[in-house]
Amino acid sequence: MHKTIINGLILLMILGSCKQKPKEIIEVENTDKEPVTEVSKTIAKPFFKLSLAQWSLHKAMQSGEIDPKDFAQKASELGFEGVEYVSQLYAEDLKKDADPKKAMQQLLEVLLAKSKQYKMQNLIIMVDGEGDLAVLDENERNEAVEKHKKWVDAAQFLGCHSIRVNLFGTNDPNKWVDVATDGLSKLSDYAASKDVNVIVENHGYLSSNASLLIEVMKKVNKPNCGTLPDFGNFCLKRKDGVRWGASCIEEYPKYKGVAEMMPYAKAVSAKSHDFDAQGNETKIDYKKMLDIVKKAGYKGFIGVEYEGEQLEEIKGIIATRDLLINAAKQLN
Repeated sequence: MHKTIINGLILLMILGSCKQKPKEIIEVENTDKEPVTEVSKTIAKPFFKLSLAQWSLHKAMQSGEIDPKDFAQKASELGFEGVEYVSQLYAEDLKKDADPKKAMQQLLEVLLAKSKQYKMQNLIIMVDGEGDLAVLDENERNEAVEKHKKWVDAAQFLGCHSIRVNLFGTNDPNKWVDVATDGLSKLSDYAASKDVNVIVENHGYLSSNASLLIEVMKKVNKPNCGTLPDFGNFCLKRKDGVRWGASCIEEYPKYKGVAEMMPYAKAVSAKSHDFDAQGNETKIDYKKMLDIVKKAGYKGFIGVEYEGEQLEEIKGIIATRDLLINAAKQLN
């Protein structure tokens, strides 16, 4: 009788132990699932932050539909974290006072207040129309440097990390590198005193010849001087030799160009024009571009710059923004 009780107890213990094992297995499986979910969330997040280039809204701003001073508000409404200003869109505001310095200060105070109100990071001022930094005449080149300085000061006031400049001037490649180096070095020296970078975009003609532009970067050799690779601005020559508005007749290889510029990049611009039915840019492989950017170790802002005719500006901005996010997901 005693043996029977003992055997029964042993049998109950074994059965009880066996019944617990499925529960333990379930617990282990549940525990394993949590880290997988967390990893998935991390993978889905883009490796960059999104900013909006003001030129994406230039038609609406030039027509008076949108006040350029409301740029930060628009960028916030569209889900961006940072803004990239365009100097020429404030030409009318800068005429509102007879004193140019006073007009500039009044404008900057409004822009700073707006950026704080809508929690936007001020990143870049894209400067146009202040003279050519790569002209052969040294006096003309120096004058262009002086004209750009007010925008360096403006960038410092707004808390922007950079001003974007053009390197137009001579189209002789044998002379361009030296004069571009001179103009860029002089402006970068001044900007360094204000803790501002000077960055060059591939913006047409010799500045879109990435290998030549990198020669300039190496010769300037200053920590606050760098590049702004743009996915689509690699036109080396336009019909009839005009700077803008004509069809491109010679282009630098865009993927090669971005790869060459990335080691010096302090910002990146995602140009877009038209989209297919799947939402892809018709002439730029965004996945391929982002792969180049990511492999370069870049983790900063990528600016949306829509310039198309197919979509209204707001819709074009949204299409470009969403394409960047979706293309980034495909890389992971």
